[in-house]
Amino acid sequence: MHHHQLGDMEDNMANHYIPMTSVRSGEGEEVSPDLFCYTNQIVNISMVGTAEEWVLVDTGMPHSAKHILKAVEDRFGAGSIPKAILLTHGHFDHVGAVIDLVDVWNVVVYAHELEIPYLTGQASYPEPDGSVEGGLLAKISPFFPNEPINLGSHVRTFPSNSSIPGMPGWRWIHTPGHTPGHVSLFRDKDRALIAGDAFVTVEQDSLYKVLIQKKQLTGPPVYFTTDWHEAEQSVRKLEALKPSVAITGHGVSISGEELTSGLSQLVADFKRIAVPNHGRYVDNKIQ
Repeated sequence: MHHHQLGDMEDNMANHYIPMTSVRSGEGEEVSPDLFCYTNQIVNISMVGTAEEWVLVDTGMPHSAKHILKAVEDRFGAGSIPKAILLTHGHFDHVGAVIDLVDVWNVVVYAHELEIPYLTGQASYPEPDGSVEGGLLAKISPFFPNEPINLGSHVRTFPSNSSIPGMPGWRWIHTPGHTPGHVSLFRDKDRALIAGDAFVTVEQDSLYKVLIQKKQLTGPPVYFTTDWHEAEQSVRKLEALKPSVAITGHGVSISGEELTSGLSQLVADFKRIAVPNHGRYVDNKIQ
């Protein structure tokens, strides 16, 4: 997808192809009739709604636009265009294809106002922490791109009343920690949750678990999380909603008793389960 960029956008992801994948890559899962989760390499994106009206939540890895467009076509038919794209946050594995998709669809992208600098070329995320306690993924994380993309005039902030354009019945919830403007999306009617990376269901510091997608509810991916105090508060906020089903940024969806008990364990034992024993963003932060 190397055609021209729309006017004021700049795609820093075009130079980054990350050749990592999991056994679930390319698979879709219908979590409920209007909630579809698609795994792109090692990250999940969601299509929320029906063929008449739907939105895309997150946009996968760099160079994945053609795979995402194919998944959209399989789900909603050829030429289907979302009402909007929503971003839980701006890390490379969630905005990988966003500029290519905006190029094709010419739709608005929504994000939290604290995430806008990372989506308009103004600020880079902190460097991923290769020293953080963890396995191979943590060690190679310094190679993950942390520089911002630039969506220019195509990005807008979420409405301040918590509503979500194109997603009636859903609301956004500020769940910082993993990034300053991280959001999760919640629908009160059926207590469905799109958690982003506020918590995930595969341990991100284990490359093996990522590749085989071994299910385990844990905190946000460690090498990118910069505020563990906020991350813990965000998990508490989500646990209090008592979600019935959750799609997370990485790993399989989780529901029912498994989700309920997993979240209450995570809240009860956050420091042991989620927080690494050492790392640049851990030391001197949480006592």
